[in-house]
Amino acid sequence: MEYAIRIKKQAKKKLESMPRNVRAKIIDKINDLGHNPDDPTLDVKRLIGEPYYRLRVGDWRIIFDREDVLKIIFIERIKPRGDVYK
Repeated sequence: MEYAIRIKKQAKKKLESMPRNVRAKIIDKINDLGHNPDDPTLDVKRLIGEPYYRLRVGDWRIIFDREDVLKIIFIERIKPRGDVYK
């Protein structure tokens, strides 16, 4: 069963400000995540000391939380690799 995707306002703004080609890549990955968040090819990792997971897309990181019971993924942040963990 697929997961619903909810994108926080801050992440949505970041996504809208990106170049079209980068945005398309990230949206594709988010859609793949919604189809199967446990897919090993997505390289999803749980963040140490936080309740979130991270998904890599090139130099970008998508920080998200997942609610397996309700089948919802919450996209918290989308940031460049160097800034996302600060």
